[in-house]
Amino acid sequence: MSLNQAPMYDFAVLRKLRKRESLTIAEVSASSGISTAVISKLERNQSMAELLTLFRLGRVFGMTAAELLALAEKRTAQEQDAETYTSAGFHFKRISYGNVQAFHGRAPAGTEHSKPEVHRDVYEICWILKGEVSVTLPSEIHRLAAGQSVQFDAVLDHRYTVHEACEVLIIHLTKNKRF
Repeated sequence: MSLNQAPMYDFAVLRKLRKRESLTIAEVSASSGISTAVISKLERNQSMAELLTLFRLGRVFGMTAAELLALAEKRTAQEQDAETYTSAGFHFKRISYGNVQAFHGRAPAGTEHSKPEVHRDVYEICWILKGEVSVTLPSEIHRLAAGQSVQFDAVLDHRYTVHEACEVLIIHLTKNKRF
């Protein structure tokens, strides 16, 4: 089947969620107010879900309607070419997807980076692959060597100081915006 003919959404994911939570269709129906017939048809991809249905079913599984719809969206791999840039002495390659950005960076000893320009409301993970780097936060300093990492809220002021030529992997994870 070509991509143009493939169904856009696969609501069989509801069955997987239900089984993971050890729930019957009747239990999901009772919790959501959606009939067992509608749930069964959705799980077998015999109908499409309305927004209110997605909202109610999502609540049963602790997610929003948008998150449930994203799970049901036909799974396809996404390719991304890295973009290369330099910032405050670091040479980066970056890839970006909807909820995550990954930065592979290298910098010589003595480099300091105190105003990372790619910040939204994200968590940041810094994993040192080679060398030694300090990550300074408002009330703490983490001196990290190869194989070590730190995670923090990227809205906090922070600074990277390279003590020994380094190679780092920095990941930005979008924060969950649930109610």
